[in-house]
Amino acid sequence: MRAPMIAGGKRATPSRRVRLEDVAARCGVSVSTASRALAGGKGVRDDLRAAIIETARKLNYTVPASIAGRKVILAASSAAMVDYVRNQFTFYVLEGLNERASALGVEIVSRAIANTGEEMALLEEARDDDGVVGCLFLTLDDESMLTLASGFDKPIVLVNGDDPEMRRSSVTPCNRSAARLATEHLIAQGHERILFLMRRGRRTIERRFEGWQDALRAYGLGAAADMVVDVPDWLPELAAEAIGQRLKQNGRDFTAVLAAGDSLAVGAMMGLEAAGLKVPSDVSVMGMDDLPQAAFHNPPLSTMHIPMREIGAAALDLLLDDLGGRHLPPRRVEFACHIVQRQSTGPVRRDD
Repeated sequence: MRAPMIAGGKRATPSRRVRLEDVAARCGVSVSTASRALAGGKGVRDDLRAAIIETARKLNYTVPASIAGRKVILAASSAAMVDYVRNQFTFYVLEGLNERASALGVEIVSRAIANTGEEMALLEEARDDDGVVGCLFLTLDDESMLTLASGFDKPIVLVNGDDPEMRRSSVTPCNRSAARLATEHLIAQGHERILFLMRRGRRTIERRFEGWQDALRAYGLGAAADMVVDVPDWLPELAAEAIGQRLKQNGRDFTAVLAAGDSLAVGAMMGLEAAGLKVPSDVSVMGMDDLPQAAFHNPPLSTMHIPMREIGAAALDLLLDDLGGRHLPPRRVEFACHIVQRQSTGPVRRDD
């Protein structure tokens, strides 16, 4: 498609801001209808198809090579598969991804990736199959795996992953600002001794750790190393055990717990209850993720809402943006998160 001429004989610069949603909205049709029309798919009247194509041209929307019927390989890490079973974060990311793929007529082919050998096999499969337009790496940001994919010539987008060198585009929640907002929420309730409960290993979780530090430093409270409790896995039972050990060794030297995930927050409440402490009157507890079950705990869990479905949908859009010869540089998309206030947090208890 050639760029239209403008006054003075110069060609208009194609806009990089126009999305398929804009074309669909201008024509008064669904995104899936617009996608089928532009891709030459079935089920669209000839007059409507012509109107959609003309609207795309006027908006300078770059139509990628036919999308409908093409494949995207989803490489899911072991961590993603474990989370899918335990906590459902991955489930909702995939739900958003699959809904978007269905609307665009794209087939998602899932592959489990546990090591570099399996990644090499996946990249070879994607390279050799002309029907594959790119890959999504779900919760997969291991440095060795990112390095291995550095020479791959089809688009790769990290989903819930973080590449500090920006070699690949990525979509994540804004983990650092979310943790900062959560910590500031607790500070506003009078808490100064805020324990951070986490499992180390993934960069996305380290960003949450950094956000906790940011808030404490901003309020002059200091982010002391002895206020961090590490657990070896995301199981609530391990978090409960870690909190119990902390209380035995140090007593109740904190008034609030911010957990790097809802499952750890639930475990923290279990550990506090086992020690005879009440939430939130003795200790406030706050999670991150806002999984559906968070509202049904006793007490219901205050947490940071992560837009999980939106992350999945946006990852596919970001990958498809790289088609059609636009040669965009890697981008990082971060979704804002917001506080969900329930009954597990409250004002700090002032002892007499």
